[in-house]
Parts: sequence; structure tokens; C-alpha cells
Amino acid sequence: MEISVIGNSQVNFGKINVGFCSFSKNLNRKIYNSKNYPKTSNFCQGQNMVWHAKSSSGVTLKASNIRAEAALTSEKASKITRTRPIDAVKLYVGLPLDTVSNSATINNARAIAVGLKALKLLGVDGVELPVWWGIAEKQAMGKYDWTCYLALAEMVRKTGLKLHISLCFHASNEPKIRLPKWVSQIGESQPDIYFADRAGQPYKDCLSLSVDDLPVLDGKTPIEVYMGFFESFKSSFSAFMGSTITGISIGLGPDGELRYPSQRQSVKDSSQLGAGEFQCYDKNMLTNLKQHAETLGNPLWGLGGPHDTPGYDQSPNSNGFFADGGSWETPYGDFFLSWYSSQLVSHGDRILSRAAETFKDVSVSVSGKVPLMYSWYRTRSHPSELTAGVYNTVNRDGYEAITEIFSRNSCNIILPGMDLSDDHQPNESRSSPELLLAQIMSSCRKHGVEVSGQNSLVSGGPKVMEQIKKNLLEENAVDLFTYQRMGAYFFSPDNFPSFTQFVRNLKQLNLHSDDLPQKDDETADSLPDMDLHRQVA
Repeated sequence: MEISVIGNSQVNFGKINVGFCSFSKNLNRKIYNSKNYPKTSNFCQGQNMVWHAKSSSGVTLKASNIRAEAALTSEKASKITRTRPIDAVKLYVGLPLDTVSNSATINNARAIAVGLKALKLLGVDGVELPVWWGIAEKQAMGKYDWTCYLALAEMVRKTGLKLHISLCFHASNEPKIRLPKWVSQIGESQPDIYFADRAGQPYKDCLSLSVDDLPVLDGKTPIEVYMGFFESFKSSFSAFMGSTITGISIGLGPDGELRYPSQRQSVKDSSQLGAGEFQCYDKNMLTNLKQHAETLGNPLWGLGGPHDTPGYDQSPNSNGFFADGGSWETPYGDFFLSWYSSQLVSHGDRILSRAAETFKDVSVSVSGKVPLMYSWYRTRSHPSELTAGVYNTVNRDGYEAITEIFSRNSCNIILPGMDLSDDHQPNESRSSPELLLAQIMSSCRKHGVEVSGQNSLVSGGPKVMEQIKKNLLEENAVDLFTYQRMGAYFFSPDNFPSFTQFVRNLKQLNLHSDDLPQKDDETADSLPDMDLHRQVA
């Protein structure tokens, strides 16, 4: 597969092994030593030059003759005529989740540099970079290491792309990125800094919102620690703010989303039948619930969460709480769900307001991600949303309170799921990502909140791209879209041609006929089925 990046220089990704996804070392050595490519001595270097993707197959894909459409030579690029309207959607691509490794090196630095050039020539506006709390403030509170992130910002700047930063205050299972070491050490002796389910099992991938204002982190509150992180980032990246860095998203919970960790699977399966469980059983949440119930004169309601809810993998109808006419429709159900959701909304408001205050004097947009819990949306109780903390039912719009805090803090909302359609959802889960997206976007329009979209699944193909385009262009609701994310699959023959055509359609590029791929240039064996899952920062 040849990607012509600048002039006559070419990057040959050689032979892609699907089980290992490694590029030909000999070809890479020859190409990366070219004087046309930036030397890596100016930025942190990773040991690997390729992306790796897991697959149970190990089938080899010969792609040496596949032509990457985005990598046009300078001569061909000059034939592109842009007819992009002023209000066109800005298009970004997410960098790999493990762009910066746990050992504070840049993984696949040279491959990323090549990918950035290809995206620039294709017409992409910018890239999104996950910045992990567990890497940047790994060893001790207040001790930050921005070295590799600064190097990446400089790499993006030199390419001429814009940069959106995602500040991630959660952990990741794929790739394995933990919370800061010093935070995890505190959690070993104080497990109540984490969310807990009714079995008492802690969720160690992010802190419980119940400790936001408690001095549980060596005498400081999590909000104070987050503020220190914001301030240090702002100061360290001041040279890029408003020029290269145009947006910053703030992590608000699991996977960065404003929700409870109601689904405990490391990778959420959209086909699972369960609606998840309420996460209100850590010591501080229970204390808060007890005080709230006593204040309202119903102390018995504050003894714990609902007793008649199903387990993680059980159908919502297997117990009485979520069923039609169930406990969710009683005064007690309204009491609990109102309290549970209000805790989440208040948490989002606390963090967004601090972030907005910190970055108010630099020309960047501040945003946060709202979850798309679309399973069981076609039921009356919407149980997947309720356990996640969104009090949205057939009788109540739970997104009004959420969009109001974004509006009040002048923040944008990031919505995943732009690639999802109702046609591909299992009938038994009564899902509807399309209806849920429409509801949230309607609330955003009502409150004047700008929307940034993302895809949820690592997948490709014309139908997926058409679904994304449909959501982006509908009523001009989306200001920016980030395609998740760069890596081996992104540049594979199964995905990249469709993505290239998607960009052309979105950017309304008129290409010379010589630029179009020729059928004889595209010879490739089929990729085996891959485990396509959510990629979230």
C-alpha cells in the first residue's frame, strides 16, 4: 500500500499481517531515513514503528499494490478544488489511545507522523489526542510530565493540522492505562473513593463523584486536583492555545462520559440484554442518600438503593423496578431516580464550571461527552439510561438538566454513536440509537449548545459512512465530527477507501479523474472478521 505524502517521497506500509499488523521493516527503514521526513530526535521516541491490532486469525493481507487515496502527491493535490461552505462540519481524526505509553514514550512516532501528513492532504481539519491523568501525573500529585504530549502538539502544528485535546481522568482497559499510581495507592486503603455496586464491588477506573469535594487525595479534594491539572496543562501548552489547540474536552466519568459505570463490562456489548446496575453503594453515596431521604421526611427511603432491580446481565423485565407499572413509576422511584441523576448533573456542573473558568481567557472551546445509552430506549422506563444516571423516561426528558449545565458553562456536548442505525440493533433489546440521538440534539438546539459528534464502533464501509453523513448534515446540528481512530484498521483496505470517500463527500472536493483509484491498482485478499468494538478516550 503506497501513501505518497509530499513530493515524490513515498511511504510504503508494505505487507500488513492482520494478526500482527506490522509494516515491512526494510521498507520502513529506507523510507523513514528520507530527508523529507522529520527527524524523531526532536520528540520522544517509541520503540515500535507500527500499530498492532489483535485478531484471532493471523491471516496475512497482501496490500502492496493498494493505493491509498488520501496520500496524493503535491502535483495531484494541486488539482483539488475546495467548495466547502462556511458552515461545513469540521472533521477530525482521533489519534491512538496509547499514542503516549505508560512509560512516557510516543508509540509508533514515525507512523503517526506519516498518518498526519496523509490526513492533512486528504483535507481533514485536525486530530484529537487523549491526554491521560494516569500518565501525565503518574508518580506524585502535582508532578506533571508533559514532554511527549508537547512533542505531539509540535508535530501536529508542523503538519498544519488543528488539535483537540481530551483530558482523561479515567482508566482504560484497552490499552491498559491506569489511574495515577499515587491515586491507586490511596484507593487500596480507602476503597470508598471508587463507585460501588450493590454487591460492594468497587469500580477502579475512575473516582466516585461522591468524593468530589472531600479531601481524600492526600488532603486535597479531587476537584482541587483536577484544577491543578487544568492549570498546569494551560501553562505548559500556552504556545499552542488558540492556534494549534482549538478545543479541550474534559473527562466527566467512565470512558470520559457524564454517567455512572452502570455497565461493568470492559467493552460494552450493544447486544447484551442487561440494563446495568445502579452505582450508589459506596460509603459516601449512601450517606448522601440517607441525608437526602431524612431531609424529605422519608428516612426509610434512604437505607439503600432499590431492592427490586435486576443484575447486570438480566433482562430489565426480570424484576419489578423497570417493568411497566413498576417501582420506577411510584413516588419512591421518582425520589430515588431524581436524587441519583441530580448527583450526576451536579458533578458535571462542578467540573465543567472549573474547566470553563480556567480556559476562559484562551481561544479554545471546552466540551464534555454525554453517553448514548440506547439499549431499551423503546421501552417506557428506559432502564439503561436510568442506571447510567440519566432520568429519561417516556414521561420525563432527562437531557434537559444536562444540556442546561453545558449551556450555563458555555461548553459543547460531544455525542458518540453517529455511526449507529436502528436497522442493526437486536430486536430483543428494543434499542434505538437514532431516536436517542435525535432527542439529545433537539435539547441541545433548544439550549443553544453546540454538538460535536463521534462514531462509537471501530468499523467502516459505505453504509456506516452514509449513516455518519446523514447525522452530520441533518439540520446542521453538528459543528465538528471526530472519527475514532487512527491505527492499523483505520488505514486498512476495509476502512480507508470508505473514509476517503466520506471526506470527499463531506468536504465537497472535486478531484481530477487521474486522482481516482484504478481497479487494477486494488488487489487484496479479504480481511478476516475483526473484533470491532468501542474506542473511547
